[in-house]
Amino acid sequence: MTKKSVGILGATGYTGAELLRILIGHPGVSVEWLTSEKFAGLKISDVFHGLRGFCELECRSISSFKTLPAVDLVFSCLPHGTAMHFTGRLLDEGARVIDFSADFRFKDAALYESLYRAKHRHPQYIDDAVYGIPEIFRDDIRGARLVANPGCYATGVILGVLPLLREGLVDETSIIADAKSGESGAGRAPSLDHHFPESNENASLNPGAASHQGPEIEEVLYSASGRAAVITFVPHNIPVNRGILTTIYTRLKSKAGTASVLKIFEDFYRDEPFVRVCSEGKLPDIKDTRYTNSCSIGVTTNGDVALTVVSLDNLVKGASGQAVQNMNLMLGFPEAEALGFQGMFP
Repeated sequence: MTKKSVGILGATGYTGAELLRILIGHPGVSVEWLTSEKFAGLKISDVFHGLRGFCELECRSISSFKTLPAVDLVFSCLPHGTAMHFTGRLLDEGARVIDFSADFRFKDAALYESLYRAKHRHPQYIDDAVYGIPEIFRDDIRGARLVANPGCYATGVILGVLPLLREGLVDETSIIADAKSGESGAGRAPSLDHHFPESNENASLNPGAASHQGPEIEEVLYSASGRAAVITFVPHNIPVNRGILTTIYTRLKSKAGTASVLKIFEDFYRDEPFVRVCSEGKLPDIKDTRYTNSCSIGVTTNGDVALTVVSLDNLVKGASGQAVQNMNLMLGFPEAEALGFQGMFP
């Protein structure tokens, strides 16, 4: 197998480190370079000691961007507002990019600017961007030169709601999604709210994620279903390292039993390698999917209310694993390449 070359912008955050861990085990990929401002000049194995013997690349400053060698694909793990500048330059040079930020997730530049309070500097590439959930946009991802990797919360809500919307079974204005995420979802940069004494033995609302990923969810659901859903999205931080558990409440247009609603999910995701629909009477929890690229979905009903529970790892299926799944499609590898690892328990 001829190896494809890739680079990583922002490799020492949680998503960058997780991405590197997965790519090291990919037989068809060679990581040629990576950047980090905080750790520029250090070997990545000196930043993450667990990489010793696996990857000894030196972290380079993004100021050396112009001298970085051309690669087949670049992963951008840079923050919102910053990523667009480098993504735009890479696209100008003909590179293919998977962007972890929100900079190209929205088809409406004005909506992006109002949510993130940043002027979009490369709106000419917005229409080129494909939203990176393979279970929905697989064919478009294969031919894309720019993939907007989804938000971690958004991935769980979209996968948990879309089958019901597609079938026209739910009141589009009734959808409530209550999501609880581990602290790694807030990123690696220190902040008071996520300081151990502040976050340990605590649960708190995440209003920033609500204001940003709520509109993202609604836009993608409309694009994928043709139905204008209104989502009441309520995200929380909880004191675990990783994982998201999302409980979605929807009001059905008519009463239905659990078995019939569950069959809709089973049929919708029947051939999907990374979506697991639980059997009747079973609902997933965070430990079911930690350290995996899997998304587990359980369903139950009570009269005209359907309850859907979605579990995924925010750093894998919610970020870096999904990015590799997208890369596999873009570069012609088997979709599950390097992603077949099992979870860890306990």
